[in-house]
Amino acid sequence: MHPVASAPRASFGRAQAQPRSRTRAFMAAILVGASFATAALPVPAFAKGPASLADLADQVTDAVVNISASTTVEARSSRAGPQLPPGTPFEDLFEEFFNRRGGKGGNGGERGDNDTPRQQRKSNSLGSGFIIDASGIVVTNNHVIGDANDIQVILHDGTKLKAEIIGKDSKIDLAVLRVKPTAERPLKAVPFGNSETMRPGDWVIAIGNPFGLGGSVSAGIVSARGRNIESGPYDNYIQTDAAINKGNSGGPLFNMDGEVIGINTAILSPTGGSVGIGFAVPSDTAKPVIDQLRDFGEVRRGWLGVRIQNVDDATAEALNLKGGARGALVAGVDEKGPAKTAGIDVGDVIVKFNGAPVKASGDLPRIVASTPVGQKVDVVVVRKGEELTKPVTLGRLEDTDKPQLANLRQPEPESATRQALGLNLSGITDELRKKFGIKDTVKGVVVTRVDPNSTAADKRIQPGEVIVEVGQEAVNTPAEVTKRVEALKKEGRKSVLLLVASATGDVRFVAIGLD
Repeated sequence: MHPVASAPRASFGRAQAQPRSRTRAFMAAILVGASFATAALPVPAFAKGPASLADLADQVTDAVVNISASTTVEARSSRAGPQLPPGTPFEDLFEEFFNRRGGKGGNGGERGDNDTPRQQRKSNSLGSGFIIDASGIVVTNNHVIGDANDIQVILHDGTKLKAEIIGKDSKIDLAVLRVKPTAERPLKAVPFGNSETMRPGDWVIAIGNPFGLGGSVSAGIVSARGRNIESGPYDNYIQTDAAINKGNSGGPLFNMDGEVIGINTAILSPTGGSVGIGFAVPSDTAKPVIDQLRDFGEVRRGWLGVRIQNVDDATAEALNLKGGARGALVAGVDEKGPAKTAGIDVGDVIVKFNGAPVKASGDLPRIVASTPVGQKVDVVVVRKGEELTKPVTLGRLEDTDKPQLANLRQPEPESATRQALGLNLSGITDELRKKFGIKDTVKGVVVTRVDPNSTAADKRIQPGEVIVEVGQEAVNTPAEVTKRVEALKKEGRKSVLLLVASATGDVRFVAIGLD
């Protein structure tokens, strides 16, 4: 790998060559004069990369490993028989018939009446990893090992060690393995660094096993932080232009002190190879997950019990949220969750959790998930322009949990129809419930028509949806909707916040301009 050279400075040497004409001599005099004139000016600084990364690579390479994961699955029988296209009628019948002839009960590995074994197929995957504890603890990506039943860790010198899975987490895409080191070959571990201190422009190196080429070193910089590539609920990736390819997954991203500040996980590539856009799980996100996998064999995440959505500028104005768009807007509260017990309501904007600011809705799930189960924390919410602090004792997030939205029960509405905000509105009747399939538990004012040229149409409000609140006040009749809208106009508000429920009861907030 070649060191990154600084940009060359402009040179005026050519201007001092012997001129061939009076005109060229004149031009040379001007250029030489320019060079003398600028000599007294400050010399611009040029960014330089490290002179060499060889010492750093030597320091950490022995702790980086290759991961070979094999999965053995039963293949279809190769016994001669009719070759039927997929989906052909009676395909299953023919397959069952030949399976019975080829093996007892169709169980892989058993022999049939003619003593022919069922075939098995082995699939292999290659990835990278690194040792974090010399006792034999190895970290890699969950997608590298998948459901493998045979995993080998290959050291830098080619030594192969059989590995067992301690625990894995699909949401952060991490896995922790254990190997048994030998006395003849002690292991070398690398420490984690603080990913929060990394800035765009900081130098990093990646070491891994791209395309099976183990021990490959590539260098680059941190391109960005906090990237959400929509691969999971806790996306918070470091983006780097260090070359990362297939097989680098699970490998470490090092800072210049030889500390792991990221775990290489994904690339953005239209070609299948590196185009300078790679993503790594930050060490500060990975460390709590790795610790729990080591301690419990699973991840125990904190649970608040809310459903949230982002706050845009229009929503911030409608909520009278000082400081502009920020925080996470609570669109639903689990009836049995910690937030309900603490008094957090639909319409609250969570702006701080356990002392950490919530700048956008995506911040909250990561912060909550990394907080220990059972810990008591302060949650700061903005409600009708006022900041309130709600003490909450976190529960435990279960993968099978499906939060139930708050039960929004209101008195039966009137059936009069009105127009407001580009919407035709009506009280909910039995006829409308049947027409739009609206659940009995959904209360409010039903939308029967949407003006296609209105802001409401742009915000994708549709007939059959139900207006539950206007400006954070419950509405039960079309008259209450128009009255509330007029009141907000008189207050000088530029937009109104609607709480809109689907026919099944799922709710969301929609901000609509009052111009």
